[in-house]
Amino acid sequence: MAARMQRLIRQVEAVPEILDSLVVGQDWENDVRVVLFVKLRDGHKLDEELIKRIKDNIRRNASPRHVPARIIAVEDIPYRLSGKKDELAVQNVIHGKEVKNRLVLANPQALEFYKDLRELAV
Repeated sequence: MAARMQRLIRQVEAVPEILDSLVVGQDWENDVRVVLFVKLRDGHKLDEELIKRIKDNIRRNASPRHVPARIIAVEDIPYRLSGKKDELAVQNVIHGKEVKNRLVLANPQALEFYKDLRELAV
């Protein structure tokens, strides 16, 4: 599964407007849906055309199964001090759970961007 997610991320970050990204699973209607968070390069916005290009790129070059149900622009992606993206911390935040070890995060303030996102309620 991790290898597939890495392939998905490579396809997302190949899109010129995307600076960084992170993918998590969100518990949704007795299942789990793929949610993609993107940090855009300055001067770009996440509009329907860009969402379509991202999804098409994933479908063609990764796997149709991993086309995200939601793509959401965020201001920052949380990283651990080790340099690894912290998907688990984001997953905890979007599910309303406590992030227990914020001390390992290089930028713990980034988690604020993931709280109470209305895009995740639909």
